[in-house]
Amino acid sequence: MRHPLEGITVVALEQAVAAPFASRQLADLGARVIKIERRGVGDFARDYDRTVHGQSSYFVWLNRGKESVELDIKDPADRALLGAMIDRADVFVQNLVPGAVERLGLDAGTLRAERPELIHCSISGYGPEGPYRTKKAYDLLVQCETGLVMSTGTPDTPAKAGISIADIATGMYAYTGILTALYDRERTGEGASLHVAMIDSLGEWMSQPAYFSRYGQEPPRRTAAAHPSISPYGPYSTGDDKVFLSVQSEREWVVLCRDVLARPELVDDPRFRTNDDRVGNDDELTAILEETFEGRTSDEVGDLLEHAGIANARLRTPEQFTRHPQLAARNRWRAVETPAGPLEALLPPVEVAGREPVMGPVPALGAHNESIRAEFGPGGEDRT
Repeated sequence: MRHPLEGITVVALEQAVAAPFASRQLADLGARVIKIERRGVGDFARDYDRTVHGQSSYFVWLNRGKESVELDIKDPADRALLGAMIDRADVFVQNLVPGAVERLGLDAGTLRAERPELIHCSISGYGPEGPYRTKKAYDLLVQCETGLVMSTGTPDTPAKAGISIADIATGMYAYTGILTALYDRERTGEGASLHVAMIDSLGEWMSQPAYFSRYGQEPPRRTAAAHPSISPYGPYSTGDDKVFLSVQSEREWVVLCRDVLARPELVDDPRFRTNDDRVGNDDELTAILEETFEGRTSDEVGDLLEHAGIANARLRTPEQFTRHPQLAARNRWRAVETPAGPLEALLPPVEVAGREPVMGPVPALGAHNESIRAEFGPGGEDRT
């Protein structure tokens, strides 16, 4: 079976989350991804935790299907080996600390002057210019800088997102940028110099609350698990638990009042006539919904909402998600090998009919040292 990026070689001088997330998507599509790791230490994400058969949950998630080679890029021989790899690569990805690639001669200007066809992708916290250009950036810190933390949580307590959302956003934009550059190179023969900053990536995702606050001239609404500007939209207590529901249009509001609450008079109640009215009187509306639901179980309320065509969901833990019946019914899990044994990994979100993604094994640190040095070291080119 041929894969979309078969024949594409990616050299990834990467660590942590953002760049590895981008390059793993490329590996799933069939690209050869050579991951450069610090000699004797490796990507520091290998040590974030020990929850997956004694391995880091971050690392096994982000690095399947890659080759691992240990290099000390300040050592002349290892730097030369890295240069030989880049000379034969289609894509070079890096997320070193600000200024490091320039000192090492691995910046886009230097590398693409020799090979204009190379696609060079740099990932940084705050971009290559401006007063923050040399500032270190990690996920939570960028969540703070972009306003996400002040938009999340409760009125009393701001909160971070529960996942590495700044890193993931950045990795996805790097991935799509690289795909776009590969497509353009097929037509023009020219590579590209890409730069993806975390503040820009998460900033794009924060645009709606930014617009809402700036042009609405009001501070962010922190409403815990409820939606800040749509009502009813959030968790509501039932007789035994909670159910989440969402009304997105006036048509659905009418259906909710008539078929679920059996309170058709609420449709024209001045407190709830429009979405803005409902948001302004959300506490009163919540009390009405929960009074209606208190004599029923969450399963019964869910069935009632489903029958009426009102969107709803149950609150699940991450572990419960791994046993979600919809994923099981669609056969969305695949075994992926790791140095400590197999794990179940979720298929990539984009389904291509008739094609399975690669989803190769997670590499041990330096697992490909010998083969990479044999291939790219002195005389190696003659053996390929």
